[in-house]
Amino acid sequence: MATLPHDDIYQLVREPIDMAALAQQVRAPEDGAIVTFDGFVRNQSHNRATLYLDYEAYESMAVAKMREIGAQLHEKYRIHRVAMAHRLGRLEIGETSVFIAVSAPHRAAAFDACRFAIDTLKRTVPIWKKEYFADGAVWADGELPPTPAATPRSESAS
Repeated sequence: MATLPHDDIYQLVREPIDMAALAQQVRAPEDGAIVTFDGFVRNQSHNRATLYLDYEAYESMAVAKMREIGAQLHEKYRIHRVAMAHRLGRLEIGETSVFIAVSAPHRAAAFDACRFAIDTLKRTVPIWKKEYFADGAVWADGELPPTPAATPRSESAS
């Protein structure tokens, strides 16, 4: 099922993602399913309390890669429309960082395409996440800051 590229939505935004609006924009009378993925900031990472995240991107390349993923979805799956949005900047715990919606006549294609979209986005789109902890920060998949050591007990000098 071919669709015109202008029907799809690819966004990098600095404000909260309007998930309901994006899901509505991919919905059409010929569809029987919309599958969505809502990736949001959790309060821990690597067994450490996360304070917040900060996302950066090579913006023009990121949008181009998102469009490439959309083209692959249309080639591989019987889908109708796609919406992909990713937040940039500082995000607090619970805020949506990435949202994907895929519409299709049948649910199987929508599920498969949505899974392919998020997996491919995470692997190929130049968007970087920095995680902030009480004792420092690290770029995701980078080197973790040292875990705070327990305070050693004083030993007598006798």
